[in-house]
Amino acid sequence: MQSHTYSASASFVSSPSGDPYKYQVGFGNRFASEAIPGTLPQGQNQPQKNKYGLYMEGMTGSPFVAPRPQNLHAFLYRIRPSLDHKKFVRLPDSPDMESNFLPINPKVHISPTQLSLGPPPLPLSSVEVDFIAGLKTIAGNGEPTAREGLALHFYAANADMKNKAFCNSDGDMLVAPQQGRLDVQTEFGRMMVRPGEFIVIQKGMKFKVSLPDGPSRGYVQEIFGSHFELPDLGPIGGHGMANPRDFEVPLASFEIDETNWEVVYKIGGQLFSAAQDHTPFDVVAWQGNYVPYKYAMEKFIFVGSLSKDHIDPSVFTVLTSKSKATGIPLVEVLTLSERWDVASDTFRPPYYHRNNATEIAGLIYGEWVPSFVRGGIGLQTVFCPHGPPSEVHKGASTMELKPERVFKDTLLIAFETPMILTMTDYAFNRAGKVTESEPLSFPPDFIAHLDEINADLKAAGYDELKKKSG
Repeated sequence: MQSHTYSASASFVSSPSGDPYKYQVGFGNRFASEAIPGTLPQGQNQPQKNKYGLYMEGMTGSPFVAPRPQNLHAFLYRIRPSLDHKKFVRLPDSPDMESNFLPINPKVHISPTQLSLGPPPLPLSSVEVDFIAGLKTIAGNGEPTAREGLALHFYAANADMKNKAFCNSDGDMLVAPQQGRLDVQTEFGRMMVRPGEFIVIQKGMKFKVSLPDGPSRGYVQEIFGSHFELPDLGPIGGHGMANPRDFEVPLASFEIDETNWEVVYKIGGQLFSAAQDHTPFDVVAWQGNYVPYKYAMEKFIFVGSLSKDHIDPSVFTVLTSKSKATGIPLVEVLTLSERWDVASDTFRPPYYHRNNATEIAGLIYGEWVPSFVRGGIGLQTVFCPHGPPSEVHKGASTMELKPERVFKDTLLIAFETPMILTMTDYAFNRAGKVTESEPLSFPPDFIAHLDEINADLKAAGYDELKKKSG
């Protein structure tokens, strides 16, 4: 029988259902893409002359001398260099955006308790609010000029950015829509992001957001210092949790557009505008490992206890980012969705705990506990005690334990940080409904067993316990 050889004509690209775009796959790869064949130089990055008169532009996401695993850069081959723009103009401060979270700032506040915030109201149809204008800061830590810290924002928008782009020089932005898809145009190509997915735009990258489904809202996690990374898996091995191949990176896409554009830059928490007479999205080819990417949280592979007890929630980590302290994260991004719970002889709800972590959770879709509303957040500050109410504890202590599916048709995104967050004026005064947790009371069931306890103590030769009343 005659044999035949079949070869791929191109590298693998993903085509998500309902998504008009195609993507390269991987995390931390050195990617390469060209919208016109032959425009990506071979064997070098800075040829004396680029094909079709393109300009070569480099972009770094790390210091030049960063160790190779952390050394991030990209080379872009574009119609005009980014240098081609008019003078920068300072823009007015947004009253709902904040970047300085030091307690000496009178516009931020400390909260010691559990808080829940309702979703941000969508803008009125009579007023156009794009993604930039729709950013509302909830809480944060540090400030961007020190290259250490983070900010948590809502966004609520009802208008496309049109001939406007945004460039955040302060940090990476992880954007997770809760209502309505985002059509995100970047210098590297286009990405469609639906509820259940998030996109990461790394610092210094220009992008534009359009709203194909109309008004949209969601969450933004901004980090000022490091970049997001995949967590180490340790004894889990080489696979599980968020697999690298499930992250998606755009293909090169460009426009020939010589109309007037505005690029809004954020640096040091301040906004500046630079006009230009052409689109910033004119990159014909690019290569490198400093890229925007997206991830569908439904692809997360859960790891948990197959026998008894709980594993720490760090096993739900999709991405992590390093702080300046060795071994301590700046913030971790977690997800919770449908999975099996099979632990035997175990109190299955979250047990009562006080953690060295500020915990923030947002409900993307589905139903969870009554205090969680889709599009809102729940926040517990560092060492704030929390856990289920008394009636849940009683039920979970006596229920018949069987394997069960939990978080059915539900997806949450969560952020955990060991940093103490300060809350903004917007969060307390303009965000809508802010609810502090009500104090809870629990019956001291131990005391009801005093007779039994004293009988056991007496039999063992110990003194009896005495109840002090007053």
